[in-house]
Amino acid sequence: FSPGLLVVAGSFAAFRLLNRGLERLVPPPPSARRNRWKSLGGNWGTRGIAWHSQHLLCRFYLHPDLSKDLVGTHPPGAHSLVAVSVGYFLEDFVDMLCNQKLHQSWELLFHHSVVIVCFGIAVLLHQYVGFALVALLVEINSIFLHLRQILLMANLVHTTCYRLNSVINLGTYVVFRIATLAWMTRWLFLNRENVPPATYAVGTVGMAIMTPMNIILFYRLLRSDFFK
Repeated sequence: FSPGLLVVAGSFAAFRLLNRGLERLVPPPPSARRNRWKSLGGNWGTRGIAWHSQHLLCRFYLHPDLSKDLVGTHPPGAHSLVAVSVGYFLEDFVDMLCNQKLHQSWELLFHHSVVIVCFGIAVLLHQYVGFALVALLVEINSIFLHLRQILLMANLVHTTCYRLNSVINLGTYVVFRIATLAWMTRWLFLNRENVPPATYAVGTVGMAIMTPMNIILFYRLLRSDFFK
C-alpha cells in the first residue's frame, strides 16, 4: 500500500465535489447543454489545469537542475503533485464515461488511460516523478485549449479574443506539447540502459501513442482556426 493512493483518492473526491458544486452554481449556457461533459469542463477544467501549471512552473523555477535526474530524485511535494494529477485525470475519465458517448470521447479516454497508467507507476514506485513532472508541462497548453472550447460554446468564434487565443494556443501547443514530448522521447532513448525493461516499454508505448495523437490534434486546430 502506498500513501500516494490516499492522495489520489482525496484528489478524485475533491475534483468530483468541485464538479458537482460548480454544476449547481454556474449553470452551462444554452449552447452547451447538449454536451454536459464539455459544459462542466468549461466551468472548472481550466481552473484545475491552471492550478497544475502554476505549481509546475514553481517546481521548475525553484529546481532548475531537475532535468538531470528524472528517475530517483524530485523536489519536495512533487510526488503529491503527481498523485493529485492522477486523481484529476481519473475524475475526468469517469466524468466522460458518464456524460459522453463513446464514439465522441474514445480518443480522450485512451489518452487519460495512458496518463493514469504512467503516472500511477511513478506514484506507486516513488520513481520517475521528475519525468512525470516534465509530462505535466503539456497541460500548460490545456489552459488555452479549454478556453478555446469555452469561446466556441459561447458563440464567440468571430471575435478578437478567440483569434488571439487561437494564436497563443498554437504557440503553446508547439512549445509545451510537441517539443516536450519530443524531449521526453529523446530522454527515454538516451537513458534506456538506466530504466528497467518493463518501465521502458510502458514509457515507449506511451510516447508512441501520445505523440501521433498530439500531432493530429495540432493539424485539426490549424485547419479549423486558420485554414477553414
